[in-house]
Amino acid sequence: MWLLYALLAAVFAGVTAILAKIGITGVDANLAVAIRTTVVLVMAWLMVFVTGTNVSSISEITTRSWVFLVLSGVATGASWFFFFRALQVGDVSRVVPIDKLSVVITIVLAFVILGETVSWKGIVGAVLITIGTLFMVL
Repeated sequence: MWLLYALLAAVFAGVTAILAKIGITGVDANLAVAIRTTVVLVMAWLMVFVTGTNVSSISEITTRSWVFLVLSGVATGASWFFFFRALQVGDVSRVVPIDKLSVVITIVLAFVILGETVSWKGIVGAVLITIGTLFMVL
């Protein structure tokens, strides 16, 4: 099931970039991010209620989890601001591949910070992603 969710995430991420590029025309990038974030916020809480998530369990979240969830939100916000700024001034076909280098960065950080193992296939894949990105943007 995780594979289906991952594929759907990829599809929606691809669609998101196209819709954002069209929507950002004539709009300040920071304002565009604020609008997008508002919609994401509404969608997120809608999913909580539609799926019947126990909202009262929010009080059981540890301080450590709160800190890292907040930091993740800050990182997401920064990513979106820079992504929208890049979309505003660059071609979507060049911005998105560079943005997707996050895959390689995530693999490296997962190895360094989380101690996850990386197979030789993972290393080769990361190198190929990097090379492919360079081919696409240069």
